[in-house]
Amino acid sequence: MKTYLIVLSVVILAMQLIRPERTNPTADKALEIQTDPKVMKILKRSCYDCHSNETKWPVYSAIAPFSWTIASHVDTGREVLNYSTWKQLDDNTKVKKLQRTIQTIGTGVMPLPSYTWIHKDAKLTKADRELLHQWAKKELGKLGVKVF
Repeated sequence: MKTYLIVLSVVILAMQLIRPERTNPTADKALEIQTDPKVMKILKRSCYDCHSNETKWPVYSAIAPFSWTIASHVDTGREVLNYSTWKQLDDNTKVKKLQRTIQTIGTGVMPLPSYTWIHKDAKLTKADRELLHQWAKKELGKLGVKVF
C-alpha cells in the first residue's frame, strides 16, 4: 500500500508538469458583441468563461488533470463561438451561430452541466432561456432570417 501511494504521488506530481495554456487573448471591445444590457448580463454570467477572451481562470484550473479539461473546454468554446470577436464574423456565420445558440440554449446543452455544477450562478433560468431565445430571434431578423 505504501508503494502504491508513493507511485500515485509521483504520478500526480509529474502530471503538474504538463501545463496547458491558460491565457486570454487581447479583447478588443470594438469587436465584442454589443446588445441589450440584460442579455449581456446573462452572456457574461453564463457564457463568457468559455465563449470569450475574458475567461476567469479559477485556482483549480491550474491543477492537472482539471487544467487539461478546462483548457480544452475553453479552447473549443472559443473556436465554436467567441463573443469577443463577434463583429469580425460575416452575416452568414452570425446566422449559423445564432441558430446554434437557439438550439443549445433551448435543449439545455449549454451551459455545460459540468460547468454549472461548480458555477451555480451560471445556470440559466427559464426566464434567462426565454430572453436569450427572443434576443437570438431578433438578431436573426436583423440579418434577414425569419424565425417562427
